[in-house]
Amino acid sequence: AAAPAEPASGGSAGMEGDRLESPVTIKGIERELICPACKELFTHPLILPCQHNVCHKCVKEILFAFEDSFADGGSESSNQSSPRIKISSSSMDRIDRISRSGTKRNSLTPRSSLFPCPGCQRDIDLGERGINGLFRNFTLETIVERYRQAARAAIAIMCDFCKPPPQESTKSCMDCSASYCNECFKVHHPWGTAKAQHEYVGPTTNFRPKILMCPEHEMERVNMYCEICRRPVCHLCKLGGCHANHRVTTMSTAYKTLKEKLSKDIEYLISKEGQVKAHITQLDLLLKETECNSERAKEEAYQSFEKLFHVLEEKKSAALRAIEASKNLRLEKLHVQVEEYQGLLENNGLVGYAQEVLKETDPSCFVQTAKQLHVRIQKATESLKTFRPAAESTFEDFVVDIAKQEEILGDLTFHSNGIETPEINEEQSRVYNKALISWEWPGKTDSADTYVLEYLKLNREEESATWQEIEVCSKSQVISDLDDDSSYAFRVRGYKGSICSPWSREVILHTPPAPVFNFLFDDKCGYNSEHLLLNPRRTSVENRAGFPLLLGSERMQVGCYTTLNYIIGDTGIAKGKHFWAFHVEAYSYLVKVGVVSGNKIQKLFQNTHDVTSPRYEQDSGHDSGSEDAFFDSSQPFTLVTLGMKKFFIPMTPTAPKDPASRILPLPSRLGICFDCDKGRVGFYDAGCMKCLYECEVDCSGVMYPAFALMGGAAIHLEEAVTAKYGANHDDI
Repeated sequence: AAAPAEPASGGSAGMEGDRLESPVTIKGIERELICPACKELFTHPLILPCQHNVCHKCVKEILFAFEDSFADGGSESSNQSSPRIKISSSSMDRIDRISRSGTKRNSLTPRSSLFPCPGCQRDIDLGERGINGLFRNFTLETIVERYRQAARAAIAIMCDFCKPPPQESTKSCMDCSASYCNECFKVHHPWGTAKAQHEYVGPTTNFRPKILMCPEHEMERVNMYCEICRRPVCHLCKLGGCHANHRVTTMSTAYKTLKEKLSKDIEYLISKEGQVKAHITQLDLLLKETECNSERAKEEAYQSFEKLFHVLEEKKSAALRAIEASKNLRLEKLHVQVEEYQGLLENNGLVGYAQEVLKETDPSCFVQTAKQLHVRIQKATESLKTFRPAAESTFEDFVVDIAKQEEILGDLTFHSNGIETPEINEEQSRVYNKALISWEWPGKTDSADTYVLEYLKLNREEESATWQEIEVCSKSQVISDLDDDSSYAFRVRGYKGSICSPWSREVILHTPPAPVFNFLFDDKCGYNSEHLLLNPRRTSVENRAGFPLLLGSERMQVGCYTTLNYIIGDTGIAKGKHFWAFHVEAYSYLVKVGVVSGNKIQKLFQNTHDVTSPRYEQDSGHDSGSEDAFFDSSQPFTLVTLGMKKFFIPMTPTAPKDPASRILPLPSRLGICFDCDKGRVGFYDAGCMKCLYECEVDCSGVMYPAFALMGGAAIHLEEAVTAKYGANHDDI
């Protein structure tokens, strides 16, 4: 593949001037030359559609990791990528999710390649040509080569044609892709021959083609620049390719415009060199102050906690002394009681003494002694009847209640000095394949440096659930480890230096009832391009009620001419439970959504063209569109009707008889939960994940998401939640 680069200067001298500049000032740009996948210097970098660069080898290895995961069903062994690269956790989550879902690419459409860009963490569609449709970034490759040469200045590039031992090369021929010493260059490029006109540069190992060729049309040279896709194209791409309707400009105009822009921006930055140095000096002072102030803050915090430790030590000692004193008192009482009861044993203590008294034969002496003894015996007898220990063995009164103190200590933080409380923005926050939580400050400016976001799964069965904590530096966070069909509470607080704000109000969001199913609208199978308009990303479709429908009105007499334009998803479902969501524009007249079997797709599209559906035939004897007609379960597909900001529950034997009770307000986001294993499909309000209607469906074959539009209508698929892509690229 070819790559966009600056046009050649037209001759050897000009090119050599580009390559043989004074020592290249690239000492501080190492991080711009590192591949985000392998973390090494770029090797044959390719430009992705998101404008990030990745090594050619890394792109292939990441794609192979994806294909292996699909083939092996997401097993652990399939997720082991090459040791040269490190695939992000978000990309691996996507691999596992798709491979487990049982998805199948529609065989009726070409398969596009999804690539997880390691630079922006987004899934990039490489198109039908995949890696073969990417440009090689020769400009970046040349800069990397300059950097390598500067790094190994002591290592010379040797001549490729000298007899051993080879001499150090003095120039490289871009046409021959070889390096020469002076003598060998003269031999292989004799004066007066065609080779004498070859383009030569300083010694290099980076040889790039002189002419950039189109990756789509390999025999055509790129001579235009697409302003929409921001990439070079050839005239065939513009005439009949994917850039036919795009705005393009000549390559020379694009080169001039971009170079002027870049030069002006660089000149501005260079003119501000004094200001930059002043900022660096200021930052150096701040670094030193930060070190000193942090040590001071540590010492103050240490002293504060030492005071708390001292208070706790005193409280602990007092509590232990009280428990010890109570223990000794109780033991003493129990020991006395034990001795008393031991005296009640035969020939022992009180009983033994009484037995000896009974041996007395003198009545007067016996009476004198026995009266007092009898009282003691009676008391002992009563104590046996109403036995009660002299002391309790439990220490329930000595349990230290620290619940309030634990709560206070849990909120123990640095003293707040008027910092405002952040608020979670429920309109911008959403839960789909992942949770995206966004928040903002009541004031116009941010008053925090970092944030702590906490979330808690609301499960009635688990009362001991704990808050999960994430430290965030921005005002939004993506969370990917949430369970399906669950409710979560979210809260956030801000930190500014040593100051902490109170917790925000808790916001409860609900996760989808099943894993999210990713697909695009199919622009091949049955797609009616005359009536339907797809956006380039194939995530939105619009029905155009234009001239064809007007012509069809000639057939309208007493009936109503209607045309349903169907479109399906480009990915099918063979097993498992899946969920997808979408938005129907408020102005939409009529939309049908649901699922269709792959075995019945042709029947679906055959029934869509030029359908005359009289609402009131004069000879029919009844209203053929009556609300009393039950939902036809023999259809080859299961769809529900939306339109005019309403959701219509199909008429079934179990549905309410009152028509008004079957009409619900149309949610802003609608979701479909399809269980292929159980043969059921449910329609949800995707905002609160409430099921609006559920029914059985015939799952004979691979099932596809299906949509139908009539009149003015539009549908937008819900975009998957991914990491933020903050890089902004200026158009020409």
